[in-house]
Amino acid sequence: MFRKRINNQAGFTLVEIAIVMVIIGLLIGGILKGQAMIQNAKVKRVVKQADELRAAVMSFYDKYGVYPGDENKAAIPPGTDGEGDGDGQIEAAEQYEVYRDLMRAELISGSYNGTSDLPNHAFGDNITMYWVDPGPGSAKHYFLLYNLPAEVCLEIDVKYDDGVYNTGSIIGSATYTPGNTIPTFYMLF
Repeated sequence: MFRKRINNQAGFTLVEIAIVMVIIGLLIGGILKGQAMIQNAKVKRVVKQADELRAAVMSFYDKYGVYPGDENKAAIPPGTDGEGDGDGQIEAAEQYEVYRDLMRAELISGSYNGTSDLPNHAFGDNITMYWVDPGPGSAKHYFLLYNLPAEVCLEIDVKYDDGVYNTGSIIGSATYTPGNTIPTFYMLF
């Protein structure tokens, strides 16, 4: 009996397969790390935007002696705008005028009509600010961020407050259940 020796085999060796698997693993790891970095940047942007708006509101208050939107003095800031009631609280009805006042005072960029325009946060929905009570007995000026992912709300709450959705200076309108969206997220002004 003769045995034929086949030297011309087709296929991949285990080493070649291992190299391909390592490359695929590195690509997937890089993509996942990139997505995590993008998410982290968006979370930081949400907090930074609230800080920037806080600074703009306080600059307006320092300059004019009233809160934007709540001001009831003619030509503050320069230009035609709506007037608030001047009671020291930005009510929900005055929230749109806040951004037009800040824009006219050149403290924020953008175009706001005073009746329907609000800035958007990094996750695409509106951010506003007014006097509200998100929990019994805690009425104050809050930033309201609409429709944030629960994971984002939890991350911000843990990092800057107590991590409990319904207590502290950062409050969610619902529990931070992963995969859900929190309808309203309150950050104390």
